[in-house]
Amino acid sequence: MDDSPDRIGPDTSPKKSMGSRIGDKGRSIARAFTTKDGLIGDYDYAFLFKPNLPFMNKSRRAAPFFGLNDHMPVLLALLLGFQHALSMLAGVISPPIIIAGQGGANLEASQAQYLVSISLIVSGLLSSIQITRFHFYKTPYYLGTGLISVGYRQMLAHGFRVGTSFGIIPVATGALAQMYATGYCPTGPGGTKLPCPDGYGAILGTACLCALLEIGLSFTSPKYLKKFFPPIVTGPTVTLIGVNLIKSGFQNWAGGNGTCQTRPTSGPFMLCPSNSAPHALPWGSAEFVGLGFSVFLTIILCERFGAPIMKSTAVVIGLLVGCIIAAACGYFDRSGIDRAPAATFIWVHTFKLSVYGPIILPLLAVYIVLMMEAIGDISATCDVSRLEVEGKMFDSRIQGGVLADGFNGLLAGLCTITPMSTFAQNNGVIALTRCANRKAGYCCCFFLIIMGIFSKFAAALVAIPGAVLGGMTTFLFGAVAASGLRIISTVPFTRRNRFILTAALSIGFGAILVPNWFSYVFTYRGGNKGKQGFFNAIVLVMETGFAVTAFISIILNLLLEEEIEDEAASITANNVDEAADEEEWKRIQGKKSSDIENGSSSKEGEMKAARM
Repeated sequence: MDDSPDRIGPDTSPKKSMGSRIGDKGRSIARAFTTKDGLIGDYDYAFLFKPNLPFMNKSRRAAPFFGLNDHMPVLLALLLGFQHALSMLAGVISPPIIIAGQGGANLEASQAQYLVSISLIVSGLLSSIQITRFHFYKTPYYLGTGLISVGYRQMLAHGFRVGTSFGIIPVATGALAQMYATGYCPTGPGGTKLPCPDGYGAILGTACLCALLEIGLSFTSPKYLKKFFPPIVTGPTVTLIGVNLIKSGFQNWAGGNGTCQTRPTSGPFMLCPSNSAPHALPWGSAEFVGLGFSVFLTIILCERFGAPIMKSTAVVIGLLVGCIIAAACGYFDRSGIDRAPAATFIWVHTFKLSVYGPIILPLLAVYIVLMMEAIGDISATCDVSRLEVEGKMFDSRIQGGVLADGFNGLLAGLCTITPMSTFAQNNGVIALTRCANRKAGYCCCFFLIIMGIFSKFAAALVAIPGAVLGGMTTFLFGAVAASGLRIISTVPFTRRNRFILTAALSIGFGAILVPNWFSYVFTYRGGNKGKQGFFNAIVLVMETGFAVTAFISIILNLLLEEEIEDEAASITANNVDEAADEEEWKRIQGKKSSDIENGSSSKEGEMKAARM
């Protein structure tokens, strides 16, 4: 579908006054809420809720497709908007829970609940920027894509939205671990990690600074961006982000990713999540593993047998089933829910912003990856929304989407939440429901903001046991890795590209498998904080697998020349000897024929001699 203007030449129709336009808008809204066509329409609502069971007949009639600006009933917009919100809920809440938890900044429960609420609120607000698409006066530049830009990172095949980036998790947790080791973050007796709001503020401030890179690159032609950051760079980087995150998911699955995972023999964390928690158990207990499997298995069953609305919200349904089982078995601690306020909003809690030098390079790598993913996701969303995927209109969507991606990352940091990014999370929802309408996107933003404002909801999410959260996040993080593999699959496997992948992935995987391999390279212990900070930056980059992979692949992609693919490149082990084999076969066949003829002649001679 072409989404360019449908008028050739200038618009010569008379301009309507402001009052006339407001009156038309008011009448349109009144019709939407007072008529059957505006309120309900003739959509096949049963299609969304019909499960895919073996004994049920499958309908061959396709649901109607709602384009970007088509008329849509109010009820359907609310229903599909809620579906989009549920499909991204798990991905939006996971990063703040992990970063604020024992494996991150060890923030107080009230601060963790606040961050989950703000993640939902800011995701809704910033998604509306992507959906609306603002034009800068008298310039060719835009802010936003004008598409249904709602969802979460990673890379399930679900649609295009703004949510908390997963890429920040390995950088933030690695930086916070370094902060505790160097004394930047406080520790108690026995090395117990205390809350570190200043460390979290340093991550926010540094992320805001690094967001300027993506904002600046948004004004570059997409042609040059794809040249310098092609799939051979972004594919392996995204894959290693997912692989790194799966480790965190598995640690939670077994009970938690804090101190208790080392199974200490003394102290308050001998059990997970702590000795005082209800139904606390040692890390890796069968009960924890079983809870995680209940979530994972439910997700699989929803995908196999669920109705369209269940498939797109399978992760949330799995989380709900796990929570029900955990509550029935006494794993929930409701004290935090009882203490939580009824409502919250941005800046109820604040964090001192600063710049932490060692994470600048890893965060720059994160923003480069997010920018290239945004370009690919915009292309995918235009395709599934039946809009053009080339030309000036498409390029303007790329430019506006990348600019909004960087701008939203900056705004998110100022709103006390880690970077927000655009991802094609909701494309599967669009494909299933055949709805790419902006109204559904705005409804999704509304539901996200409402979920965030009511902080009791966020408190309940923070209280979810680690094993339940781990079963969900392991699936989500696996989808991140699968997304990276999909990007790699678009790269032709020439000798040059295989060499780049080998060099980049070998160091990246090594840094993930042996995370402290570079910790003892620098032995400086002096009082020069600038010098020590420089060494810490190098160590953090070298021990962050995806950052190493990103820089190696960028450098090698620019240094190694493209090889000319000639006819010899198409010859494989299966056909390289075909001509020689055919010639040899003919020779053998010829030899057999001559042997047969010679044998026949000798037999005839013997018979003649016998008769004589």
